[in-house]
Amino acid sequence: MDGTPFSLNRLKSPYDAWGELAAKLEHETFRAEFALDLVEVFFQIVHTRLPLLNPEEFRNRLGLQPSSVPSDERPLHPALVATVLAWGTKFSEHDLLVADRKRPGGQSFLAKTLIDRARDLAEALRVHRVPSTEHVVISLLIEPLQSQNPDDQNAYYRRKPILDDEDYDIDFYTAGPVSEEGSDGQNPGPSPREQLEFLGYYRAAHSLARTARQMSRQLWKPAVDSDGVPFEILLTSSNALSEWRDEYLSSVGVPANYSGTWDFVSAVSSCASDATYHVMWIILFNALDDFGIRELNGSPSPPPNISQIDAVKRKVVEEALHGALRIAGLAGVLTSNGYLRLDPAVMHVSCIQAGTFLARLGRPEVTNCIAGLEQYSYSYEEAGEQAREMRKLYEAVRNGESELNHMESVTPRMVGPQSVPQMDQPHQGEAPSTGHGHGSMMQQDAPSQPNGNGYSHNEPYSVYGR
Repeated sequence: MDGTPFSLNRLKSPYDAWGELAAKLEHETFRAEFALDLVEVFFQIVHTRLPLLNPEEFRNRLGLQPSSVPSDERPLHPALVATVLAWGTKFSEHDLLVADRKRPGGQSFLAKTLIDRARDLAEALRVHRVPSTEHVVISLLIEPLQSQNPDDQNAYYRRKPILDDEDYDIDFYTAGPVSEEGSDGQNPGPSPREQLEFLGYYRAAHSLARTARQMSRQLWKPAVDSDGVPFEILLTSSNALSEWRDEYLSSVGVPANYSGTWDFVSAVSSCASDATYHVMWIILFNALDDFGIRELNGSPSPPPNISQIDAVKRKVVEEALHGALRIAGLAGVLTSNGYLRLDPAVMHVSCIQAGTFLARLGRPEVTNCIAGLEQYSYSYEEAGEQAREMRKLYEAVRNGESELNHMESVTPRMVGPQSVPQMDQPHQGEAPSTGHGHGSMMQQDAPSQPNGNGYSHNEPYSVYGR
């Protein structure tokens, strides 16, 4: 011995950067147990929102469980395994991850590392370049795992879509019979995927996606940036959104009546569908505010249809404000129940868009979106900064700064609490806005925090999560 304290002579573990317990990852048995925990958390938290995998098949093919039935199938795709494990690190309460989060900001370095490695592995294996069913599933799971920042220059926001309507269909979800039998020992209950199909979520989402792609193709192109949004495109987009609302929102949005029994899958799915529809009006408003309307831009005299143009502009403002207030209401309810801490970005972009819109108008309801983003920051680090920027924007507007451009003349600004509109008068075919009924419904059905083994103590939730 040279007299140096033993602790200084100990070889540092390559895992030390991930917290005080990370050295346990040196042991193969611990790594296997930890991986199983992350897989179970994925199926509890993420699978209920994104039911793209077969849980039992995945577990068996993974081969880590002692009870796994030997499978003759080829091993799981490495990028799929990496993506599932990365998702698990976002929400697991495993002791190793709890220790790793004991740092300013509360984020896990291990989670960040696994997310980056999942993305790098997917790139290395050409997941986004070689068309296959497996690669599509991996891509769909990776997308919400990544940064959800509309201002990110490298994201898919404000660009023409990569996929066209003809590039995919929904037969994968809707083909073949499904059973509505109740859950008992002989007849297992429907899977999350089957449940969502019973309620029409996939067809509604498919329809809204077509409208979103059409808007993207027409709004995010150089001609619109330079000349403005053609009124014909504005009218077509507005009508398409109104038609979707009349046909689908009452079925897949947050319902008016909470007296029935709600399972958690239905609750989170309806909030997501509701918010996704309403955020489309905010996106349309933002395009008009940024680019203006072509027929009005630089025109020395008003066009013959100026009254029609003004009417549609005011409709977009009304719908965007209504949608932002509704999303803020949903965010408030979900945040108060701790839901967004366990949410795989279902409401993240809606909170950003609605909150930014409300902040630009100086609306105090923005605080719901700020609180939601702060809760999101547990799993999405950028959400904390988004919340801070949103608060700064709101305070600047309340101090007299203007954040509006082409839509300033038709957009009401917040001048006091008396101008907050009542939200209990829904549009035709739409459920009423958020109220105290939401709180009781969501309180009953929101998931409890998983324990150290990744299992939820809320049995109705875990029925659909495993």
